[in-house]
Amino acid sequence: MTENREYAMGRSEEETSRLIEQSQLYDRVTRRFLQEAGLSVGMKVLDIGTGAGDVALTAAEIVGPSGSVIGVDMNPDILSTARERATALGYTHTEFVAGEASEVELDTDFDLIVGRLVLLYVPKPVDLLRRLVTHLKPGGTVAFQEPALSFYRAMTSDDTPLLNNMVEWGLGVFEQTGANISMGFDLFGVFTEAGLPAPKLDYHAPMGGPEDWPGYEFLAASFRSILPLIEKFGLATAEEVDVDTLANRLWKEVNETKRPLMLPPHITAFAKIDG
Repeated sequence: MTENREYAMGRSEEETSRLIEQSQLYDRVTRRFLQEAGLSVGMKVLDIGTGAGDVALTAAEIVGPSGSVIGVDMNPDILSTARERATALGYTHTEFVAGEASEVELDTDFDLIVGRLVLLYVPKPVDLLRRLVTHLKPGGTVAFQEPALSFYRAMTSDDTPLLNNMVEWGLGVFEQTGANISMGFDLFGVFTEAGLPAPKLDYHAPMGGPEDWPGYEFLAASFRSILPLIEKFGLATAEEVDVDTLANRLWKEVNETKRPLMLPPHITAFAKIDG
C-alpha cells in the first residue's frame, strides 16, 4: 500500500500490546464475521495489515492445519510478535510477510482476503481492492472490518465532559493525519466502485459500564499511543489528558451519568466474487 496515511497510533511495544488487547475486545465480532463470510476448515487466507497477527491467528484456528494463512504488514518489527504468537500456539500453517500488500509477491488462489482497521489509512482503497482481488481464486471472498469513528460525535452529551473532550482529541488526531474516520460507512461504495458485488454489511460496537470492564484501560492505552500527536497538533496538553488517571476518570463519569461507554464501532463488509 504505497503512500499510506500516517498510522496515528504510532509504533511501539506499548502499541503492540494495545493491538493485542483490542483484538480480545473485538474477537467475538471478528470471529463471527469470518464465519459469516464463509471461512471454514482447509481454506487459504490472506490477512492484509496483519500487525501482531490477531486476525491471522483467529483465521488459522478456524481453517485448521489443512488450511493456511498468510499475514502481510508494512512493519517488519511487529511481525516478529506475530510469528512468536503463532509458534506458541503450535501453528505451522501460518506465514508472515513484510511489505506493502500492493507490491509483495503473493499467490492467486486465496479463498478469502481479509483486513481489519486497514482501509482507513489507505488513500485509494478502491485501487487497493482492485489489486487484491487478483489474488483470489474464482468464487473467493473479500472481507474488511473498518471503524465508523465519526459516529462518536453523536454520543457527546452535556453531562459527559471527559468523553466529549476525548472525542475531539481522538478524532482530531485521525483527521489531522488524514485517516478516514468514516471508512466503515464508506465500505459499500468502496466495494462497488472496485467492481465487487454489493457487500453484506453489519455494525458492531462493544459497550460496557462496570468498573472492571476492560474497555476503560483499552481507551486509556489508545490515548497513550496518540498522546504525542495530541500535543503535536495542539489539541490538548499531556496534563489535560492525564493518561495515567484516564481509565478511572472515565469509569467515574459512567458511574455518575449511568450512560455506558461505547468502544469504536466497527462495520464489517464481505462480498464473494463471481466464480
